[in-house]
This record gives sequence, C-alpha cells and structure tokens, in this order.
Amino acid sequence: MDISKVLKAFEHNRYKASYFATKQEAADYLCSEIRGTVVGFGGSHTIEEMDLVNRLAENNTCISPEMKYRPAEKTFNEAALDTYMTDVFILSANAATEDGKMVNIDGTGNRVGSSLFGHRKVYFVFSENKIMPDLDSAIERARNVASPMNAKGLECKTPCAAAGNKCYDCSSPERICNAMVIHMKRMEGSEMEVVIIGEGMGY
Repeated sequence: MDISKVLKAFEHNRYKASYFATKQEAADYLCSEIRGTVVGFGGSHTIEEMDLVNRLAENNTCISPEMKYRPAEKTFNEAALDTYMTDVFILSANAATEDGKMVNIDGTGNRVGSSLFGHRKVYFVFSENKIMPDLDSAIERARNVASPMNAKGLECKTPCAAAGNKCYDCSSPERICNAMVIHMKRMEGSEMEVVIIGEGMGY
C-alpha cells in the first residue's frame, strides 16, 4: 500500500490528511494543534493507547463519557451529551479504504453522531493497519474484526465477544453494533482531519 496515495485520496475527499510513523509523533502533533479549547472524545482504544485525553487535558478542557475520565456524578449519556457541545471532537475509525473512505460502527450513537455535525473541527485518528483495499473489505473489517474485538474488550455478553471471531448479527441487549456510518466525503460545516499512524493500534 502506498500511503502517499491514501493521503491524496483523503485530500481529494476534502479532508486534511496527516501521517505519522509513531503514536508518539501523532500525539505530539495533536497536542501542538489543539490548545486552549474544549475537546470531546468518542470511545477509542487507539486514543487510549496514545494517552491522548490526559495529554490534551494539560492545555485544554477534555470531556469523555468513558468511566475513567467522566465526573462521578455524570452518567455515560450525560457525559456523551456534553461532548456534543465541544469545539473539537476526536474519534477513531473501525476501518478505512485506500480511496479515502471510513467506516464506523456504534452502539449508542454518540461517537458517530458527533463525527457528522456540530463541531468546529473533527479529527479521525487511526492506524495504517485499518486501511483496506476497498469499501467491501472495510465493512468486513469493521463488522467481523473490530466489533468483536471491541465487544470482547468491553466484556459484553454477546456471541461475538464470546467467540471473538465474527459478527453474529445478534439481538443481545449488550450489542454494540447498532448503526454503521460510511464517511464518503468530508461533511459540510466542519473542518475534518484524518491522522494516520504507522504503528498498529486499536481494534
């Protein structure tokens, strides 16, 4: 895969696109770009591996619905609603394509909802290993690789978490794949930047 062509494809689709060999370099870049503002986050193992919430909190107000970051008096839904009011929003992608598309699957909708509207700028931060040749293989990865791994990591009581091998299109109350969004072009009304990392990270 020629990463320069991938970056050009995202730029053709109206995103700003950046590439960094390591998560450290990517985190340093984001910390230099995002200062003195309010930042919201969607749940992401990639962002967690980068320690990005703690790093950005040094110079920003950071809001995340994840239990380890939200105030004790806030529920997940309350903190997730707070992220809709932030100037900047950061999330990852479950999969991407060589021609500059992204796929995200969500359970509650806060992550994909904030990726579509309402913020001055949205950053999609993901590793190079999530880039697939085409949209069909990206959807396949999102459904049958990323979602089962995420469900297992969250200790969900779902068939995919138990088997860890594929989506079973279950009706479990703890199902985390209730909506899928395909980002074909940058949404109108917000700046959007794709930050791709050479190191394998996340689900």
